[in-house]
Amino acid sequence: MRIIETDAAPAAVGAYSQATTNDDLLFTAGQIPATPDGELKNETSIEEQTELVLDNLRAILEEEGLGLEDVLKTTVFLADIDDFDAMNEVYGSYFDESPPARSAIEVGNLPKNVSVEIEAVAARS
Repeated sequence: MRIIETDAAPAAVGAYSQATTNDDLLFTAGQIPATPDGELKNETSIEEQTELVLDNLRAILEEEGLGLEDVLKTTVFLADIDDFDAMNEVYGSYFDESPPARSAIEVGNLPKNVSVEIEAVAARS
């Protein structure tokens, strides 16, 4: 296993890594709407939060020479399932061709009172 780190996404702030890989598969930690310098954007719209989360995921993938097209599966955690349609509109603009498998679930609470968190599994082609 190898740990992935990039300054282009928020740093891990606990006992976890931004991502790990075995050189075939890459697993990201759940990303929340925070800027690369750690500024939390939990007061913005679900659309803006989703965009920032997906930008963070893309930055982590790019650190390993991968892109969103290499993502096999995502899991979307929503604080309110009523935000699904708005989140999905943004999500679809990032995964417009050959979207990965996805689960989307409402959870009781998310870190830092954010509205969305997304994790991904990607593979080298």
